[in-house]
Amino acid sequence: MVYASIDLAWFWANYTLKIQDVVLPLGIAEHIDISFMHGNMLPLYVAGVMSLTCVLAFFRIGPSWLYLLSALLLHLLYAGRFSIGEIPHSSNFVGLSILATGVGFVVYKDPDNRIPIVMGLVLFFVGFGYTTAAFSKLIATGFNWVDGRHLWMWMTEKSVDNLSKYGVHEYNFLQKWAFISIPVAMLSLIVGIGTEFFGFLLWFRKTRPFMAILVMGMHVGIFMTMNIWFGKFMMELIIIGFPWGAWFDKLDLSRIANLKLINK
Repeated sequence: MVYASIDLAWFWANYTLKIQDVVLPLGIAEHIDISFMHGNMLPLYVAGVMSLTCVLAFFRIGPSWLYLLSALLLHLLYAGRFSIGEIPHSSNFVGLSILATGVGFVVYKDPDNRIPIVMGLVLFFVGFGYTTAAFSKLIATGFNWVDGRHLWMWMTEKSVDNLSKYGVHEYNFLQKWAFISIPVAMLSLIVGIGTEFFGFLLWFRKTRPFMAILVMGMHVGIFMTMNIWFGKFMMELIIIGFPWGAWFDKLDLSRIANLKLINK
């Protein structure tokens, strides 16, 4: 979470240096004029302060509200960077995680009480976000959302983006397969919206690992068809989606200590 937040902060800050106008006010920009972030070096200073507060909070140096300050600064950079209209979704869960961590650190002083509230908030909103995303698609388009020709349109749009960005674009085998077969394209969309619909299963301990695998598989499919990569969120999902603590507790570390290679 700390790595992803700092990485996003500097990426957004450097991009914001190229922005001059506010086209689409986001978040805090709906309440204050965010133009003060444009046309100067302020985004880099904000990213620097945000990185420092994140590192200090990670090593438990300073007040308990440092994570909340980091979340606020990250949101400020987010609003400044995406004030030109294009809004990504992959960074939302990174911001959610640092905000949830900030809430946990402020509300609870005991570390044993912080982990449950932080994990609870993150898992609730991640699962809630996926399930409501499925409903929003159905509300906006109805069951026709799974029409394979919609996938054709989205893949074509992304190909134009890649062509303008890299100067070349070549469809992979899955994209070509979807283009020549409406059932294949439709099946891809059905699997995607079905996985999103059951996102609430991330709330439950028994179903969480299986749902995490399905969600990661869905994102691999999104990358294969539309070239949209949710790398930072998938790293986070690997961490929160599996019972790593229980698995490590089951390890017999004494066997590792007795290995001949270690004892030589």
